[in-house]
Parts: sequence; C-alpha cells; structure tokens
Amino acid sequence: MLDLLFTNRDGLVGDVEVGGRLGHSDHEIIEFSIIGEIRRNVNKISTLDFRRADFGLFKRLIQRVPWETVLENKGVQERWVCFKMEILRAQEQTVPVCRKMSRRGKRPVWMSNEVLKELRNKKKMYHLFEEGMISQEVFKGAARACRKKIREAKAQFELNLATSVKNNKKSFYKYINDKKKGITNLSSLLDEAGNLVTKDEEKAEMLNAFFASVFIGRTAYPQDNCPQGLVGGARDQDGPLVIQEEAVRELLGHLDIYKSMGPDGIHPRVMRVLADELAKPLSIIYQESWLTGEVPGDWKLANVTPVYKKGRKEDPGNYSPVSLTSVPGKIMEQFILSVITEHLQDGQGFRPSQHGFTKGRSCLTNLISFHDQVTCLVDAGRAVDVVYLDFSKAFDTVSHSTLLDKLAPVAWTRALFAGLGTGWMAGPRE
Repeated sequence: MLDLLFTNRDGLVGDVEVGGRLGHSDHEIIEFSIIGEIRRNVNKISTLDFRRADFGLFKRLIQRVPWETVLENKGVQERWVCFKMEILRAQEQTVPVCRKMSRRGKRPVWMSNEVLKELRNKKKMYHLFEEGMISQEVFKGAARACRKKIREAKAQFELNLATSVKNNKKSFYKYINDKKKGITNLSSLLDEAGNLVTKDEEKAEMLNAFFASVFIGRTAYPQDNCPQGLVGGARDQDGPLVIQEEAVRELLGHLDIYKSMGPDGIHPRVMRVLADELAKPLSIIYQESWLTGEVPGDWKLANVTPVYKKGRKEDPGNYSPVSLTSVPGKIMEQFILSVITEHLQDGQGFRPSQHGFTKGRSCLTNLISFHDQVTCLVDAGRAVDVVYLDFSKAFDTVSHSTLLDKLAPVAWTRALFAGLGTGWMAGPRE
C-alpha cells in the first residue's frame, strides 16, 4: 500500500476513507478527520483601564485619609506600607482592570470607524458582484475607495505619532515594534556546561545569576563609622525641612503618564492626576527617609528585563539588565541627586571637562569641545593622537564601597551617608 496516514498518538484522527485516484496518478486519496479541541491563546496579563477610571472618586477617597495621624509615630517602612495600602485600596474601587489583547486578536491601531465602514461596504459589494447584481467596475470602485481610506488613516495615525513622540515615546516605539516580522521572545541560552536552556523559568534564573555575579563585592559604612567632618543626626533633626511639599507636588505634576509602573503597583498616571492629594503624605515619608537613612523595601525592588546588545544570543553575557523600579522611589532619588549635584557645583566638585550627567551638557557639547581642541592643535601644526576607551559593563561593575568613599566628602549629613550606604546600595535589586 503506497498511501499511508501516520499519527503520533492514538485517537488523533478518525473517519479515515480511501477515495479514488487523483488524476492519472497511482496514489489514492485519503480522507480523514482530525479529532481535537481548538486551543485559543488567552492572554492572562491584566492591566489598568484608565479610560473607565473614576478619578473624581479616587481623589475624594484619598482626601478622606488623615495622613498626619495615620503616619504619626511610625518608621519609614511602616509609613510606606500604610501609604501603599491606602492607594491600592482606593485604586481597586476606582480603576477597573482589563485583560490585554493578544496581537493576533487585536485590530490595527490606525483603524477608525470610517475605515471599518468602508471595509464592510467593500465586502458587501464583493458578495453582490459574485451574485451578478453589480458590475465589476462598481466593485473595483468600492475597493479603490477602501484602499484610499486605509492609506489616509495610516498616514494620519503615523503623523500623530511623529508629532507627539516627544511626550509619548512608548506608543511610538510600540507601533514600530509591532511592525517587525521577527520573533521578539528571548532565545535559548547556553549554561556554563554548554547545555541549551529553553524553559522560561530556567532562563530567568540563569540571567538573574549572571547579572548578580557581575557586581563587585562591596561594603557599606555603618552609621557609627561615619567619616569625620560629617554633620551629626541631631543637627539634621533640628534643621529646616529638606523636602518640601511644594517640591514633591511639582515633581508629581511632571511625571510621564505613559511610563510603566514598578513592582509596587502604583502607576505614574495615578500619581500625576492625584499630585495635590499625594504630595503631603509623600513629603512626610521622604523627609523621614532623608533624616533616618532608611529606605522602604519596595524602592529597592525592580522588574528586570534583559535587553540584547550584540554577539551570540545564546550567551547571557550579551544581555544588559534594564530595571523597572518604583515610581515614588525614583522621585526620592531625584531629591538626592539634586542635593548632591547642587553641592558639587557650589563646591567646584565638577571639572570643566565633565559633560556626562551634567545639566546643560551632553554628548554634543563634549564633541564640540573635543573638536575645538583638536582643530586648534592642528592649526598650530601639532600632531594629534586619539585613543578611544570603553569600560565593559561600567555601570554594573561599580564598586559601591569605592563610590561611598568618593561621596563621603559630598554627603555632608550623617543621614544621607547612612542612607546611601545601608539603604540604596545595600545590595543588587531583584
């Protein structure tokens, strides 16, 4: 028998019948039914549906909380837990949750109601043309009108994306990534023994172990061993407030609502809309964290995403970790950064050649300065040699103990130094 039907398990096919020959071939036609269930990929990832959110009720619920009484006589961690519970409890009542749609079942983002109307009209004209009720020219006219609407809708949507890319980068790059045809999932990895790892859990453990191994061993200064010359904690307590409520409100009002939330579940859109209501409790928590050097545990947690750089995709060393941290923690980091930067600028801590991470300067200003120096030397008839250096995993391999030694003259308060040593730099984020 030449025509066979093979299966990998019993009961997969049924109703097998051998029909006649196909044309002048010697083979017989085999007809059969595949017995099985249709599996639909259901996306179990849920997200906040802000289009149906009731922010008016959200604000009223937060305004009812007596923050000074709730946060009184508590440590930083306890205050943060109380704040987080109140926010999440009100969020459950006012912001509904929806399930993310898969790419296969989702219609294009540029498709409007007018385009849908034209598509239905084209389909209707096609059925009428098949039944002989209209001519081919009428159907072609409907098809041309439909294509024109689609082109106009795509062009208008992409124009809106381009004009708003400065304020909404997430939508722009999401649209670009959706146009890619390749697979964006993380490829298989090779472990130290050369074995191929394919399961998601094992790949996550391998990348986590590699990212943690890159960090250099570090030590942190206890508060009792604070270097000489730093101001004591008692003086900090009696001094003026470092973190004002108005400053917190201003930073909350400039949050990017299109950014993703951190592991704590507090979305930047919520914090921006409720900036007036959240400024007071956050300023209390930030001020206490500043004075005591204590950092809530949620601020040191992160959702880490491996980003491919170059080289073999099977090598874990060719991936760089990108951390998604707590939004309230980022605001506290901005306060610390602004204070240290201001102190460095006032004390002439920056060299004139410093361009990176400096306000008003960038790679462009560095390039202009370098180009000016080179052209001056060339005009003077002198030789110029250029050497380019790049540090491998520079940010990942920074020794925290060495960094604390460098920051010791800058962290002029004992609380700030203790917070940097035992709070923010106590260990790698997970």
